[in-house]
Amino acid sequence: MQVTAQLNYLRVSPRKVRQVTEVIKGMKVQEAQNELRVSPRGVAYPLLKLLNSAIHNAENNFKLKKDNLYIENIIVNAGPTLKRFRPRARGAAYEILKRTSKVKIVLNEIEPTPKRKLKVKKEKIVTKRVSDLEKDQLKEERLEKKKKPLKKKEEKRSFKGFFQKVFRRKAG
Repeated sequence: MQVTAQLNYLRVSPRKVRQVTEVIKGMKVQEAQNELRVSPRGVAYPLLKLLNSAIHNAENNFKLKKDNLYIENIIVNAGPTLKRFRPRARGAAYEILKRTSKVKIVLNEIEPTPKRKLKVKKEKIVTKRVSDLEKDQLKEERLEKKKKPLKKKEEKRSFKGFFQKVFRRKAG
């Protein structure tokens, strides 16, 4: 079963990322982690985090074991390029391209695990029909709860809505 993880907008040029990914492609997961930990390249740390994310996806989502995984494929594509300018002589400006990368890692199993059958419990759904009389009684109870008797204070404040309209903060 294939498991994937993706890293977008990595602020390293795709050419530099490919140099590291070519080394670990096809390795077992443990070996690749060790290789990335000791790699002197700066891009090794984000790739290690991506590999760990893919491993955790496999363990949590698909119940696969870490020892049974290897890196099937790593795809490195160019992401959007940030364009900056540097002033040069005689008022000229040279363009600087700050490249980004998209990295997708695909893990697969060394030995496929047998598929397990999921046990589904059959639950009986019991439908209860409510008679028309019971429905009417329920509606009346709800209406009674909503209605509250008016107190004398509320009767005196019948102008409350009028004052709110006249003395609003916003002119209307």
